[in-house]
Amino acid sequence: MKTQELFQVLEENKDKSLLFEYAPNLLVGANYHITEVKHLTVDSVDCGSQTDAWKETIIQLWESPSELGKTEYMSIYKALAILKKVGKMKPYKFDAEVKFEYSNATFHTAQLFVNDFEIRGNNLIVKLAVEKTDCKAKEICGVSEVLETVSSEEPCCTPDGNCC
Repeated sequence: MKTQELFQVLEENKDKSLLFEYAPNLLVGANYHITEVKHLTVDSVDCGSQTDAWKETIIQLWESPSELGKTEYMSIYKALAILKKVGKMKPYKFDAEVKFEYSNATFHTAQLFVNDFEIRGNNLIVKLAVEKTDCKAKEICGVSEVLETVSSEEPCCTPDGNCC
């Protein structure tokens, strides 16, 4: 999702609460805060010596330990006020991909992309997902797109410790 699309969805749902699903059926706690907004320019070289560049907006979510019992989620109205204030200080590139940075005690720190969103009652649920790493130069490097599977009648590991 592009930054502009996120703002549009938020603007259309100002009267709702903003929830984030960081893994299937797991929500960021109601005690979250928007603690940082990063405007990144990525300038890269891949393993095939190809260069690339793109922009990202990364919004960091943090769960406050002092608000563990909180049950009311942040309103979209409040989230928009925070994001608009940031935009006045450091303008957004609205065509930049938007990601959310998040972690908790059982989930590693990750930059999650927006996979989808859902309106459920008075809540807008932004569904986040992990983006897997990939080789961008498969053709140049001779990497096959299809993984080959090998089957054998013999077990890979045997009781005498003979493991692959």
